[in-house]
Amino acid sequence: MRGNALHGAGYVMRGARLLSHPKLRIFVLVPLLVNIVIFGSLIGWGYAWLSATLDQTLAALPEWLRFLEWILWPLVVIATSLITGYLFTAVALVIASPFNALLAEKAEELVTGQPVAGLEGLMGALASVPRGVFREIAKLLYYVPMALFVLLVSVIPALNAIAPLLWLLLGAWMMSIQFVDYPMDNHQRSFADVKEAVRSRRLSSMGFGGLVALCTGIPIVNFFVVPAAVVGATLLWVEELAAVNPGR
Repeated sequence: MRGNALHGAGYVMRGARLLSHPKLRIFVLVPLLVNIVIFGSLIGWGYAWLSATLDQTLAALPEWLRFLEWILWPLVVIATSLITGYLFTAVALVIASPFNALLAEKAEELVTGQPVAGLEGLMGALASVPRGVFREIAKLLYYVPMALFVLLVSVIPALNAIAPLLWLLLGAWMMSIQFVDYPMDNHQRSFADVKEAVRSRRLSSMGFGGLVALCTGIPIVNFFVVPAAVVGATLLWVEELAAVNPGR
């Protein structure tokens, strides 16, 4: 497999540092506000539901199986954080997708010094809302069958021990596709092209997506991870993916 996982994860940190750049600040505002509203509203509800459900499940266990509490809690918390992190992020991205594409456009122009024939400002972003929503739905439909398979593994005794790892790998794969799509869409590349590009530098892409997936499950951090990931994915595209996936 080509690429470097640690280098890929570094794109997230580099993207976060660029968010304060004067040329990007204004384009960070909308994705950030959307994240705060959505994550702030849903994560509290999600963890309250998880706690109540798991407490009921453990209460139904016989006394001699109570030791499972120390095993189930970490596994369920990790898996739930990854699942809800991706789903909540997906909702936020559907709403803010045109503005994320605009942020990717401005970030690419900043790091390359070359203009991108993208959305051409706020009005262009607003005009692209329907297309952006359909693109986000396509990514969600791509995710669902794989998520159902991992969910099935999660309820099969013995196999469910590897479920948290599978959720992490799936989250890493989907987050890389999710965010690399923004700079590539600005270059009129298809969703099939995005998947091919991510596969071409699999280790870098999975390192990038893995850190994003972990961050989406961490309260407060998940408010800021989307704009950082948009800029980080743009860096990944410019520095690695564009060179091995030239336009056709």
